[in-house]
Amino acid sequence: MPPTAPAPAPAYGATGTAPQNPDTAPHSPGAEQAPAGPQEPSAPTPTLVDGPALVDGPAGPAAEQPVRYDDPPGDFELAAPDPRAAAPAAPGEGRTDSPATGGAEGLAEGQDEGVCVACRAGRVSPDGYCENCGHKQPRERDHMEREVGRTVAAVSDRGLRHHRNEDAFAVSDVPLPDGSPAAVAIVCDGVSSASRPDDASAAAARAADASLRAALPLGTDPRQAMHDAIVAASDAVNALADEPPGEGGGFGHEAHRHRNAPACTIVGAVTANGLLVVGWVGDSRAYWVPDDRSAPAARLTEDDSWAAQMVAAGLMNEAQAYADERAHAITGWLGADAYELEPHTAVFRPDRPGVVVVCTDGLWNYAEAADDMARVLPADAAQHPLHCARVLVGHALDGGGHDNVTVAVVPFALPRPERRSPS
Repeated sequence: MPPTAPAPAPAYGATGTAPQNPDTAPHSPGAEQAPAGPQEPSAPTPTLVDGPALVDGPAGPAAEQPVRYDDPPGDFELAAPDPRAAAPAAPGEGRTDSPATGGAEGLAEGQDEGVCVACRAGRVSPDGYCENCGHKQPRERDHMEREVGRTVAAVSDRGLRHHRNEDAFAVSDVPLPDGSPAAVAIVCDGVSSASRPDDASAAAARAADASLRAALPLGTDPRQAMHDAIVAASDAVNALADEPPGEGGGFGHEAHRHRNAPACTIVGAVTANGLLVVGWVGDSRAYWVPDDRSAPAARLTEDDSWAAQMVAAGLMNEAQAYADERAHAITGWLGADAYELEPHTAVFRPDRPGVVVVCTDGLWNYAEAADDMARVLPADAAQHPLHCARVLVGHALDGGGHDNVTVAVVPFALPRPERRSPS
């Protein structure tokens, strides 16, 4: 007997407005839950086909959630052709910064403070326009790049149609107790239908990165550290809803705390001692691409989204679900109006070197399947992660750049076997 379709979930944000949840605290066990779409499997298995060996699957059940549109219709505006969409720079060029700076700092690429990026001659007025040619200058977060040695790199771009960049990232390397390095990449995507999505993503990326940099050197199990980092990111986003008016534009009243609160998705990856740990809430993704392209690539995360629920329930195949206008309605996010936080985490042990691609849907919309991502990825990605991230962002911009696009690239090398001295 074919499965019976559950009652449709409310399509929050379908007109570009944010969901208006009841003035109640997030639900606790036994409490009445808000209407929701079909429930996601309690422990979704990452989409792996001959990919890296799964040491332990995702932790914790996915909370039943109402859907929320990450990129509602009408949220973006068409911009003039963007000079930032030029071909990616060659390896070694561009900006590199310290590991702790995260995704909310630094000048736009190619921007000298006070000098117009278009004519390169005029001075920039306080309102952000060139006094010579009148060109509007890119904002700080329009394009950001970071590289930590050759261990991890990330690039974020506003895209060609959004009026601001609501993505954020943080990348770092961390010494483990035995002296070996761990690489950390966090990518967050602000929920466009929420208030202050750019602040939410920046706060989440900073908090998660700080949590991992504090925990891993103490010997905390990487999976537990990732779980705790997502909780820390959630706390940071929740705190934005408590800010009184005049201090960041917060809500300042409990009655409004769960209405249109700042929100974002999160995905992170840690490589340490031959292990690959991923964690996520929402529809940002992590992919595994081996250096040996004759071996298959794999998607390591399962979306918290309407489309994923339809596929999991057997009501649609992937092509049908992701072609639907409701595909990007997310069922999990960080924010004070999320009903329950259940971070997903998974641990893998790859048997060969490769790279981990951590990205927002601004990229994977243009390379959705793991094989598609592998085809776009440069062959020398492990040697030049920053160049690789630029190429991936360029691929999304060339495809139309309809959304903000952020990608972090984490090379993965097998640990060297210990040398034994002759007895």
